[in-house]
Amino acid sequence: MNKSTRNTLIGAGIASSAIAAFGAVSHTVTKKLISVGMDRQAPAKFAEARPKFNRSPALQGAMVQLEQAGEILQSRPTEIVEIISGDGIRLVGHLYRCENAERTIIAMHGWRSAWYRDFGIISEFWHNHGCNVLYAEQRAQGESEGEYMGFGLTERYDCVSWINFLNKNGFDKTPIYLAGVSMGAATVMMAAGLELPGNVHGVIADCGYTSPHAIWEHILKKNLHLSYGNLRKKTIDDMFKKNNHIDTITDSCTDAMKSCKTPVIFIHGTDDHMVPVEMTYENYQACAAPKRLLIVPGAEHGMSYLVDKAGYEAALMQFWADYDKIAT
Repeated sequence: MNKSTRNTLIGAGIASSAIAAFGAVSHTVTKKLISVGMDRQAPAKFAEARPKFNRSPALQGAMVQLEQAGEILQSRPTEIVEIISGDGIRLVGHLYRCENAERTIIAMHGWRSAWYRDFGIISEFWHNHGCNVLYAEQRAQGESEGEYMGFGLTERYDCVSWINFLNKNGFDKTPIYLAGVSMGAATVMMAAGLELPGNVHGVIADCGYTSPHAIWEHILKKNLHLSYGNLRKKTIDDMFKKNNHIDTITDSCTDAMKSCKTPVIFIHGTDDHMVPVEMTYENYQACAAPKRLLIVPGAEHGMSYLVDKAGYEAALMQFWADYDKIAT
């Protein structure tokens, strides 16, 4: 072996070792990110760091309002109800009945959040305007069972199970609306791509993303300044399929909207740094059903109701007026 060939092989060996080491590090980082994204129990460091995410005084003030509203909702006389999902997971909900209700809302909260946290601020408006509300606890969160979150891919079927539960328990004569915030919005949009009972009259999708892959890529690139190459994408695919026992994670809200037959109102704030408003525009454009759009200038993630309460309420009241009476 001549010196040149030997040096080339040594160099190739060093390069291969470096690539292998980088791949191992990248795989480890990806597994940790997936753990943060999907596991029921968030890593301790994530839980410790979360309060530091909201540094804006205005945003901190809004969070205080949300927490106070959440405490009030938790104190309301809700009825705890339970169902078993299609894959055998016990799911918990909180049914807040309204006397002489005109409609029923199934409310799906967001990622690593809670039913009272995401909907406390709007719960009084819903209750005062003739809405029964079933506040569902999404799988792998709160009191519901499950070890892994599905970013809407598994939760969409849970949403259908909740619809069936209501229709079997005396709510089949009232119009049902599916409402969700963030991952909850993805849940109800994906559910709307399935065949739904005729008394589901509408979907309220607040700051939802286009697909699990799209939001992961956005968070990794824009918020964490990490790449989203084929190796990382495949690792995420494999872990997601294994943990959630599904064949594919390529389904999206955008695809669901293409086959949607249920009217949808899309809501999003222009200053959302978690889920870009452009994702709602994509879902809106794809929607084949009757649709309307409420964009709230200056609103951060999940804050549209706080920023434009009057506009938000007016949009929902008009939505109900238009679709409460459609034939089932």
